[in-house]
Amino acid sequence: MRIMTLPGSDFLDDTVRGVPPGTSGLPLAAVGHQKWHPAEGVMSLPVLTMDEAGFRHNAAAMMRYVTQHGVAIAPHAKTPMAPTLAAQLLEAGAWGTTVADPRQAAVMLRAGLTRLILANEVGGLGGARRLAALCRNYPEAEIYAFADSTAAVGALAQTWTEVDLPPLRVLVEVGAARAGARDLTTAKDLLEAVAAASHLSLAGIATYEGAAAQPTPERSLTVIDALLDLAAELFVHARALKRSDEALIVTAGGSVFFDRVVARLGTVVAADGAATLVLRSGAMFFGDHGIYERAFATIDGREGFRLDDAPASMAATFQPVLRLWAEVLSRPEADQAICGMGMRDVSFDQDLPRPLRVFRNGVALPTPNSLFATTKLNDQHAFLSVPPGSDLQVGDVLEFGISHPCTCLHLYRVLFGTDPAGRVLRAHPTFFG
Repeated sequence: MRIMTLPGSDFLDDTVRGVPPGTSGLPLAAVGHQKWHPAEGVMSLPVLTMDEAGFRHNAAAMMRYVTQHGVAIAPHAKTPMAPTLAAQLLEAGAWGTTVADPRQAAVMLRAGLTRLILANEVGGLGGARRLAALCRNYPEAEIYAFADSTAAVGALAQTWTEVDLPPLRVLVEVGAARAGARDLTTAKDLLEAVAAASHLSLAGIATYEGAAAQPTPERSLTVIDALLDLAAELFVHARALKRSDEALIVTAGGSVFFDRVVARLGTVVAADGAATLVLRSGAMFFGDHGIYERAFATIDGREGFRLDDAPASMAATFQPVLRLWAEVLSRPEADQAICGMGMRDVSFDQDLPRPLRVFRNGVALPTPNSLFATTKLNDQHAFLSVPPGSDLQVGDVLEFGISHPCTCLHLYRVLFGTDPAGRVLRAHPTFFG
């Protein structure tokens, strides 16, 4: 798939994290020829990298899963906001791409990705008119918008009567703990309102189960299953408002409870014959050394990830592909090291970054990563506890694993893809605004 060039993403210079000082006007296509490695002292640190082979491996594993289960996936692009990576997932077999708002949609549309789920309410007339202005520039795009209130449906219906555009595809959302209609009666009224609007097209049902998670795993599954059952019941009513051969979609599924989505919605959608169940999982393609590492283990505990009709280990299958590289700046005390990385450089909302390896002059040392731990972050400093007598030196480079890719990737204008040895192969511009 050809990705169109977006303004500001043609060349790199040393204002971009990771790019060596003195660099100016480096074409993106030439990045791999530089043979950079973040541990060798040339790249500006800290920098975030992604294992390209690991990302492809994770994509292949998830596409195998959705194919075997007869469902589709539109990975959520909010995690990396990188059109090149969204395109890779489409090439691997994704049905489409998910975005969170019209600005994110504009990024993907401009890059040539034209089947989008806008997985959030648009708002009132202002939001509806902004969405219409975007759609006017891409009249052939296949865009699905959420609605969970009569106010939202009314704003979309009024706006689409004012513009010369094809009918907008609307998904009625049910939910718990976040947006979404809370009961069947309300949701059925919304279905009927959308179906009655001459310039709107009832396209299906949406929900997001992750927001319904509870303090205990058992309670989480109870609440989530109830929400998914509500979505399944609403789908039956949506079908009654459409011809039996008209396409509908049902969409749900983050990276933690997608197995429950398939279990509760897969059968009813498959039995329809003209509907598609579309997952929106996104973070799983990156994994991590923290929140998703634990989530994958929990999925394994309930045997939720199945391939070839048998339980498979998600924790063993999906690889954490992101690495944060930072240099030791100071050894002020025998049991402490200060690294040039802080809250402006790495996620910390779930866990602190985990030291994985130490490099000296570009060579990995046999130092066990268990000897070190990140204990605190300032704006641009990481405090590491080290054993007294440790040989860790100023100038050593540490490779860290991160927790929660969604709150790390947005800090970087460019994500550098690396080969298995950690050498930079390409640059993926990000567009977080």
